Amino acid sequence: MSDLVIVESLAKAKTIEKYLGGGFEVEASMGHLRDLPKSKIGIDFEGGFIPDYRPIKGKEDIIKRLKEAAERSDRVYLATDPDREGEAISWHLKELLGIPDDKVYRVTFNEISKKVVTESIKKPRGIDQNLVDAQQTRRILDRIVGYELSPLLWRKIRRGLSAGRVQSVVTRMVVDRENERRAFVPKEYWSIDAELGLKSGHKFTAFLAYGPDGKKIELPDAESTQRVMDAVRDAEFKVSSVKNGQKRRNPPPPFNTSTLQQEASRKLGMQARRTMAVAQMLYEGIEIAGQGAVGLITYMRTDSLRLSADAVRNAREFISGRYGEQYIPSSARVYRTKSGAQDAHEAIRPTDVTLVPEEIRKSLTSDQYRLYKMIWSRFLACQMESAVYDTQTVDVGAAGYIFRANSQRVKFAGYTAVYEEGRDDPEESQVARLPALQEGELLKLLELKDEQHFTTPPPRYTEATLIKTMEEKGVGRPSTYAPSVSTILDREYVIKEQKNLRPTPLGEVVTKLMIDKFPEIVDVEFTSHMEETLDEVEEGKRPWKEVLGEFYDSFEEDLKNAEKSLEGEHIKIPDEETDEVCELCGRKMVIKVGRFGRFLACPGYPECKNTRAITEATPGICPKCGGRIQKKKSKNNYTYYGCEKFPTCDFMTWDVPVADICPSCGNTMFKLSGRGQRKPFCANPSCDQFVPEDKRGYRRSAKSADKGQTEAEGKAEKTADTTEGKSSSKSSAAKKTSAKRTKK
Repeated sequence: MSDLVIVESLAKAKTIEKYLGGGFEVEASMGHLRDLPKSKIGIDFEGGFIPDYRPIKGKEDIIKRLKEAAERSDRVYLATDPDREGEAISWHLKELLGIPDDKVYRVTFNEISKKVVTESIKKPRGIDQNLVDAQQTRRILDRIVGYELSPLLWRKIRRGLSAGRVQSVVTRMVVDRENERRAFVPKEYWSIDAELGLKSGHKFTAFLAYGPDGKKIELPDAESTQRVMDAVRDAEFKVSSVKNGQKRRNPPPPFNTSTLQQEASRKLGMQARRTMAVAQMLYEGIEIAGQGAVGLITYMRTDSLRLSADAVRNAREFISGRYGEQYIPSSARVYRTKSGAQDAHEAIRPTDVTLVPEEIRKSLTSDQYRLYKMIWSRFLACQMESAVYDTQTVDVGAAGYIFRANSQRVKFAGYTAVYEEGRDDPEESQVARLPALQEGELLKLLELKDEQHFTTPPPRYTEATLIKTMEEKGVGRPSTYAPSVSTILDREYVIKEQKNLRPTPLGEVVTKLMIDKFPEIVDVEFTSHMEETLDEVEEGKRPWKEVLGEFYDSFEEDLKNAEKSLEGEHIKIPDEETDEVCELCGRKMVIKVGRFGRFLACPGYPECKNTRAITEATPGICPKCGGRIQKKKSKNNYTYYGCEKFPTCDFMTWDVPVADICPSCGNTMFKLSGRGQRKPFCANPSCDQFVPEDKRGYRRSAKSADKGQTEAEGKAEKTADTTEGKSSSKSSAAKKTSAKRTKK
């Protein structure tokens, strides 16, 4: 007999099995094995909020295998993730598999390394029922809101809608920002710059900073600007002060879940959902050449900034050897976790700082490498010396006004030798270096320029700034940031334009209804308070059923009132007008939402029944007719590229058109879809540069991170149809492409 260890995933099982060696059997549950039923709410309210957990359909073989393994084992170690969800999975496993209390042990791994795994197995504990109850409370709260509120939205707005306890608040945040933008009134202001010259021939630019009264000057209109211009145009420009100084810039703290998602969005262009999926792979273990499966980072769902003493010591030793003693501060940096955050886990860091990203790059996919490198670099940087800059501020007087010029240059790179933090807003431009100037020195005015400006409305959220605001306001917890943002995008309550998030008319209608009828559900403070209440359940300070009772009493009353006040009413979603013109009747087309997503339709229906796919212009021209190539979505929501003149021209391809032109035939070149760098190729069969389809670099065997993409492309090739094609068959070009890919 041996001991059984149960984890969630095969990758995690493989890594842990390598570290434990003989005497242990490691199995994967593949996530939850039982949950509330999908067909009904599954909660006995009268019995005291008793959940009706059922084995998940399709997992019968896994359950049978784990039961047999548990029966033949002396001890069963439940080693699911170290958070509420992981604790609940362990509890469900114990209950479902019928494991006796004296045979079950709970272990957690903040990182999957040999030291931590072997030490944790030696120090097991029991299942923490408070953690389980906190997870159950969240699950039941979300089930109540989703299953009792969503049907109301179906009846009163449109079928297929959903409401969620956190997603509804996040949608409201995006809607509120859009309303702020609409209500914003731009305010005019002006600036004046002076280009000044020295006798040596050097020149620099200074901006108007202060008026004759010594106060910061404001120029609200052209008239006040012109008065200043007239006053200084013929005046003497003299250097009034030269101040030299130094500025230190401290490194950012190590990543927690929120900042990891924000930075991956800014610097890597990764969606939060993708970031967490890749981070999960890095945590559970990657096959590294010569080393086998290795867990590369610590647990990635955390709001802590704490680092272990061993990790800090190893980082300082590595920095000293790689960069030199001058890059190490005299004492280790300690970062304070914000008030109210859970501090159960460390910050996100590499498990072994000596695993340099470049040295293991060949074992990682592109996304795995980029994310690991960012985590590794940020961890090193947080334990390095500050960057030091030499600064200079020069004030120049003219007719009582003060013009100012600033410069900054790096004196010591410090942590920036390894890592620089991304920004949501561009940094103010600064003069790289000013010429040598002396107080009292006279300067020549070379040019005086004025410029009109207007204040701008608050920017729309990006994924990064929305997650940052969620963290600041206490909406959700690390495990809910990515799913909440993904849900509101999937439901099309919010759409992404470039990187910006904008609410759709549907999102605004749903949010208005929620504010009117269920103000608590979409109240940021109420949601934040509920998170604190869940923390109290986790700490054993509040009974979980009491929390549910308080919430449900108020919610049930709001639901009854909403049903009564909306009786017989159906809320219309306003059309979203576009600049696209209907080619049949000349009206401006509007965006509609159908079974297969958003599309353009003529508002003149039923007189005019014209519809069109929402397209996006791309580089290049159609190789068949010379029309523009457009990026389109199929009915199954897969991306393809087709001619703007469809159905007259039936050109269609899955490959991505690029700006490059074939030097031989002059046709647009293409590259393969998917992540990573792809080499452009000519797709013209009559050209001597033509690259046959089987030699274009299609991946024959994808790594784990890209399997989903490969499968999705394969499914798209078999099932996708042009959105315009309400006809029964694909274009001939689409058929040929699909047949070739399917055969492959």
